[in-house]
Amino acid sequence: MRQSASRVDLDAVRDESAAVSKSPARACAAIALLAIGFGCEGKGPTSASFLPGATSKDAPDVLSRTRPLMSTVFQIQVDSPPPNAENVMREAFEEIERLETVLSEWRDDSDISKVNRLAGKKPVKVSPDALRVVDAGMDVSAWSRGAFDLSWAALWGLYDFRPDSLKIPRPEEIKPRLSLINYKNIRVSKKYETVYLKKRGMAIGTGGIAKGYALDHAGAILRGAGIDNYMIFGGGQVQVHGKRDGRPWRVGIQHPRDTGSYFAALESTGASFSTSGDYENAAFDGAGRRWHHIIDTKTGLPGDKSLSVTIMTSEGIYADALSTAAFLLGPQRALQMLRRIAYPAEAVIVGADCRVYMSPKAKKQIRMNVELVDGRLPNCKP
Repeated sequence: MRQSASRVDLDAVRDESAAVSKSPARACAAIALLAIGFGCEGKGPTSASFLPGATSKDAPDVLSRTRPLMSTVFQIQVDSPPPNAENVMREAFEEIERLETVLSEWRDDSDISKVNRLAGKKPVKVSPDALRVVDAGMDVSAWSRGAFDLSWAALWGLYDFRPDSLKIPRPEEIKPRLSLINYKNIRVSKKYETVYLKKRGMAIGTGGIAKGYALDHAGAILRGAGIDNYMIFGGGQVQVHGKRDGRPWRVGIQHPRDTGSYFAALESTGASFSTSGDYENAAFDGAGRRWHHIIDTKTGLPGDKSLSVTIMTSEGIYADALSTAAFLLGPQRALQMLRRIAYPAEAVIVGADCRVYMSPKAKKQIRMNVELVDGRLPNCKP
């Protein structure tokens, strides 16, 4: 599960609201702050990755804007922007800002913070937005049989993954927190619009789900105003719609052991993507062991069954939680989960042995940049 160390230092983030983007490096730099594997240029002769903000000599301009929101960076890119694009993009950012006030677990006055403060005491009436986000988190908790658990946030504060201040908890610090993690102790009443955590000390963390929900709302605003060709980045997720320069958008998948390259890309004219990888917010201890932010709530330790998982869905609200669940389940169980649930989602998974696993639709849509060796990524060590 994701820890607080994944938050971006907003003082280091610039709002690039200047002009139609002509600089691929600046666009990629903004996304690099998120430590995600989407959208920057892949290496290799057959690279299919989309380059944010890039324009060819004959291609139409892409209008690109970024804004720090929800403790991360959001970026909207519109292909062949219509005259109203600036105002519509501003409205989309304002909607994300509105959702932040309701859903951010870092704001004391948000609905999510109120639910956590009153854990074990009483149900909390929440907004329709908060109810939808919590309900989606409960869906993925049930679908994954607890691999993703909405109540993971009881582990807050135990870890710090910054390389210069790595903090690893002792087993005796982890054990009492694990007893507070159980999504079955979360009560959601759609009738009364309330959320209740049954035990004191419980806490829900909706950061990734809320960001995907914000992407969904921002995308709806763009489409509602007639903007059909766009890409939105936010908090480790990407949503695309329509086309880029007359072809489907291409979303790059980062090599988990060669973080400057992208081993493949997925093409789509309408989907949301999320990648969970053990190279994000990771640090090494004195013994050379890798510690990363995707925590197995059964053990309180970083998951070790996958190196990376990219999920493709129709809605952003489910993408992040599903990529976390799939990462912790490992390739075989993750693909079994996706076959079992009614919700359509596709996956590209790099297992702990560097072998690449894919769901059926992902196999059809993927564009490989490298040649696999016995099904494994080249230049990959567990």
